[in-house]
Amino acid sequence: MKTDICNAPVTLEHATSVDNWNDMIRAFLAHGSATPQHLGAVLEAEPDFAMGHATRGLFSLMMGRAEMWQVAEEARTRARNAAAQGTINARERGWIAALDQWLDDSPTGAVAALESVLAAIPQDTLTAKASHAIRFILGDASGMRASIERVLPAHSADHPLRGYAMGCHAFTLEETCEYAAAELAGRAGLTYAPDDAWGLHAVAHVHDMRAEPAAGIALIENHKSAWDQSNNFRYHVWWHKALLYMDQGKTDIALALYDNQIRADKTDDYRDIANATSLLMRLELEGMDIGTRWEELGALAENRINDGCLVFADLHYQLALAGADKEDARTAITARFARDARQKGDMAERVANPGLTALAGLNAFSEGRYGDAFVQLANARPKMQSIGGSHAQRDVFERMTIDAGLRAGHFDDVEQILHERLALRAGHEDLFTATRFEQITHARRIPAQ
Repeated sequence: MKTDICNAPVTLEHATSVDNWNDMIRAFLAHGSATPQHLGAVLEAEPDFAMGHATRGLFSLMMGRAEMWQVAEEARTRARNAAAQGTINARERGWIAALDQWLDDSPTGAVAALESVLAAIPQDTLTAKASHAIRFILGDASGMRASIERVLPAHSADHPLRGYAMGCHAFTLEETCEYAAAELAGRAGLTYAPDDAWGLHAVAHVHDMRAEPAAGIALIENHKSAWDQSNNFRYHVWWHKALLYMDQGKTDIALALYDNQIRADKTDDYRDIANATSLLMRLELEGMDIGTRWEELGALAENRINDGCLVFADLHYQLALAGADKEDARTAITARFARDARQKGDMAERVANPGLTALAGLNAFSEGRYGDAFVQLANARPKMQSIGGSHAQRDVFERMTIDAGLRAGHFDDVEQILHERLALRAGHEDLFTATRFEQITHARRIPAQ
C-alpha cells in the first residue's frame, strides 16, 4: 500500500496522485491558497478516492458557511459510494466517520473519530491538524494541547512535516498561557517550516499577550515567507500587526492596515469579517471615528443572519449589523438565536450558553444601555471560550464588557475583570489595561453628585 508524506497509508493508485495529495497536505498545513486546487487534482484523477471526498467535506465545514453544508453532504455521499466500491483503510474510515459526526451536529464527535486515527497513526500530521482545527472552533485549548503533545514524539527531526506540528504545539502552549515555551516552540518550528503561517502567528500571539508590540511587529516583518503565500489567513496576520500597533497607541497605522491589507479584498469569509469588525470596534472604543466602514461589513453580515454555523461568527456579524445600524437584521438574528438555542447539538448548546446572553449584551451596548450590556456580557464571560477563537480574538468582547462597566459606573466589578485579564497575560500590562485602570482611578476621585 502506498503512503503519503505523513508516512500514513493512502489508497491512491497513481504516483502523480500521491504527489498532488502531498502537495495538498503541505498547502493545508501552511494555510496555502492552492489547497483546493491540489485536492481537486487528486479527485479529478481518482474520483473513487474516499478519503479525498471526506477531506473535501471536512474542509467545507471548517469554513463556517451555511451553503458549505450542502457541499459537505455531497462529499459524504461520494465518499460513502467510493468506500462501497473498493477497499478502504482505517484512516479513511475515520475521516468518513468524522464527517458523519459533524454533519450530525457533533464536531466533538468528529474530533473523537480523528483522534482514533491518530491513536493508530501518530505521525499523521494531516489528521493532527484537522483535529487541531476543529478543537479550535470548539474553543478546546487544553484538548488541542493534549492532542498535539500525544503525536509530537512521532514527529522527530526526520519527519518532513515536523515544523507544522511544532507550530500547532506553539499555538496550544500560548492558548494555555505557557508563553515562554510557546515562543521557543514557534520559532524552532519556523526553522523546519519557514512557510508555517500558523506557527508564526502563534508567536505573534505571545507578543500580544506579553504586551511586546515592537517585538511582534518585527516578527511579522522579518518572516514574510511564513504568510505572504498563504490564503486569506494573511489578512489575519495583518490583523495581528494592527493590534500590535494599537498597543503602541498608533491607531492611525492600525486603521491604514485595515484599509490597505485587512479589507483589501471585500470577502464575506467569517474569519475576514471577524478580523474587520473586531478591529473597528477596538478602534471605536479608543474614540476613533472610523467613518462609513461599517456599511460594507453590515451589508455582508445581513446576508448571514440565518447561517447559524458558529456562535463566534454570529457575534461578529452582530457587531457589523450594529455598526451599520441595521436594526431589522439585528432583530432577526436575535430571533434566530432564540430558535437555535432550543435545538440539539454542540453548536446549539453554545448558542444557549453563552450565545444568547452575549448577543443580548452586544445589543444593549449598541443601544447605549451600558448597565444592561455590562450585566449580560459579564454573565457570558465564564463560557465565552466555548465559542472558539483565541484569547486575542475573544478579547474584543472582554474590552466591550470592561468599557460598558466603566460607562455604567461599575468600577469595582470592572477592576476585578481587569485584574483577571491581567492575570491571563501573566501580569503583562498592555495599553488597554493601563488606560482603563487610569479611568477607574480618575472616576473615583470625582465626588459623587
